[in-house]
Amino acid sequence: MALNLEKAVIGIEFGSTNIKAVLIDENHVPVASGSHGWENQLVDGVWTYSLEAIHAGLQDCYAKLKKDAQEKCGVTLTKVAAIGFSAMMHGYMAFDKNDTLLVPFRTWRNTITGEAAAKLTELFHYNIPQRWSISHLYQAILNGEEHVKDVTYFTTLAGYIHWMLTGRKVLGVGDASGMFPIDPATKDYIPEMIEKFDALVAPKGYPWKLRDILPQVLCAGENAGTLTEAGAKLLDPAGDLEAGIPLCPPEGDAGTGMTATNSVAQRTGNISAGTSVFSMIVLEKPLENVYEEIDLVTTPSGDLVAMAHCANCTSDLNAWAGIFNEFAKGIGANPNPGELYGAILNSALTADPDCGGVMTYGYFSGEHMTHFEEGRPLLVRMPDAKFNLGNFARAIVFSALGAIKIGNNILQKEGVSLDKMTGHGGLYKTKDVGQKLTAACFNAPVSVMETAGEGGAWGIALLASYMLNKAEGETLGAYLDQKVFAGMKSVTLEPDPVDVEGFNKFMERYIAALPVERAAVDSMK
Repeated sequence: MALNLEKAVIGIEFGSTNIKAVLIDENHVPVASGSHGWENQLVDGVWTYSLEAIHAGLQDCYAKLKKDAQEKCGVTLTKVAAIGFSAMMHGYMAFDKNDTLLVPFRTWRNTITGEAAAKLTELFHYNIPQRWSISHLYQAILNGEEHVKDVTYFTTLAGYIHWMLTGRKVLGVGDASGMFPIDPATKDYIPEMIEKFDALVAPKGYPWKLRDILPQVLCAGENAGTLTEAGAKLLDPAGDLEAGIPLCPPEGDAGTGMTATNSVAQRTGNISAGTSVFSMIVLEKPLENVYEEIDLVTTPSGDLVAMAHCANCTSDLNAWAGIFNEFAKGIGANPNPGELYGAILNSALTADPDCGGVMTYGYFSGEHMTHFEEGRPLLVRMPDAKFNLGNFARAIVFSALGAIKIGNNILQKEGVSLDKMTGHGGLYKTKDVGQKLTAACFNAPVSVMETAGEGGAWGIALLASYMLNKAEGETLGAYLDQKVFAGMKSVTLEPDPVDVEGFNKFMERYIAALPVERAAVDSMK
């Protein structure tokens, strides 16, 4: 395969279990990739990744990309057109004047900032989740942690990697919106909230002001610096990679997910449905009220996004599939995973619209959206319910989307309009089923793209390409529509009014029966 490196772009994303790199050509098509598996560690009660693990993972992932490019394209990666880095959002990486990490990286997974998040939400009249960086900083202040006085800079994982490679303390606006609230009009931190925070902590006498220790905010399309000699050596210890390559603003995984699913324009959204589920809808205007169930972040261009995140989705489906697999083997059958899930899920399309009175809760863990700190998977039905495979399967899928439906209902009451939703994740592997029932959940068309599996590394590569190739005044949404996704294959299913009505009836029972789930949590210890 002929590849012009002068027009090729590299994207690398640090996920929670996998670091992935992708090389795309001038047509935005992935031509080589590399990956590195890693896991967070629980150290002294804090979920973290060490700096050594971050650096080693980056180098191993890049080395595998470099090898793949050599094997598939016959080229040695030396000087590409641009590079982009992204990572899981939020968390806390704090450094002193000598650029020394003051405390181990505190990831988004930690739930140790409840007091800080609640107080800041009240102070700002703006939902501040526990995983946000400002929650971590303020909780450290409330805890009286000695390191806080020495902080000269704090950032996210993507911001840290970008800093190490370019020397610039910047962050893409989407990732920055998970550190501190962003004003979509100015594409920068909200100054009134900065002032409130400084006044709140002024009695502590710290030598810093908040804005001085936050990263500079950049929007998609802006140049975020170039690869330094030290950065090139860090990324490619073999020394083949040259300095001087431009980098786009580092982004969070939410922003790259929106980019990879062409969901950055107002009135569009995407839903990721796997072990957990989250939806993101780009807003036309700010919400009128504050909801702890809804996070407000931004697209990589700085447009406001309503994010609903739920901890539970397909785990209960997977558990039941395991039971059916055992049964199949017990009678001498040996279905492959596609056949097994297809048999279960396709039956949901023949079911009663409202699941015939069958109710399930797939709460393997607590669920923030419905205020559960723990979960107990449940299957409940009335004695006269129509209990068959179809209604059972449909109830499992509806329940997997039940909590996210509550978040969507909040947005509907706020008058949020949605023209199109793009689905990606394990729920959509079986053709049509998850897609059709998600359309019923959101009462909006749901599309599934053939590229949805490329993920965030492809998304940040697209953002790097946009920085290089955008026309004067061309928005990110227009660039994606016209130059990336035009002609790309996708399947769109419109909501069936019968399914929509059935989902709404199911949700009435789902909400009414939540005390049953509460009783299970309280009584089964």
